[in-house]
Amino acid sequence: MNVIELKRALGQLRLGGIAAVLEARLRQAQAEPMAPIDLISCLVSDELTRRGDRLLERRRKEAQFRDPHATLDNFDFNFNKKMNRSLIFDLATAAFIAKHEDALFLGPPGTGKSHLAQAIGLAAIQQGFRVVYRETHTLLNDIADATLDGTRKQHMDLLATVPLLIIDDLGMRKLPPTAAEELLEIVMRRYERASTLLTSNRLCGAPHNLFNAEHIVMLSRQETSAPFPQLAMQSSRRDR
Repeated sequence: MNVIELKRALGQLRLGGIAAVLEARLRQAQAEPMAPIDLISCLVSDELTRRGDRLLERRRKEAQFRDPHATLDNFDFNFNKKMNRSLIFDLATAAFIAKHEDALFLGPPGTGKSHLAQAIGLAAIQQGFRVVYRETHTLLNDIADATLDGTRKQHMDLLATVPLLIIDDLGMRKLPPTAAEELLEIVMRRYERASTLLTSNRLCGAPHNLFNAEHIVMLSRQETSAPFPQLAMQSSRRDR
């Protein structure tokens, strides 16, 4: 079997990582030289690396981050020196996900809530957790669409069981009358089974009449007494 045939066979075995680097590794083995076991070890390591990278990329796409490039490294902590950085980095370890705990980010627009939430979501993916990110209005629209096409049960099961669900911008838009009921179902089904990270400006003076949206937050805390680490945030936007 020549190299071309071997690469074709590796493709059929779904060992694309090995196939992609096979010729380079063979040249390396001839140049160094390498023991057969070392060559095999390198090829297996290449395959595992490729599969790990593809899994991370697939989970990033599944999460559907609004800003897939949001990380803690490119977040400006300097504009708000009173921010609890320790809490942020503790959440980025994903320990709260393993414990099925929740987090609530409160602050007016421009404080970086969405950026930090997505950065923590990305950190969780890198540590092996599945994540779903949705802005609140998108989350509710998805549920409505699933109801119409007959897949509501499957969709709600996903939202109830994904290890980390990020619900962003609760309170930014007027929500439909059914919003409180839908969100309450999600929160109650996830309680002590999976982690939810919620961002909202509703308790910081947002001029919207969103009683339903606020009510779900209050119900989740009052009826279940769920632990919500709170991150108080100040705006980085200048008044115009």
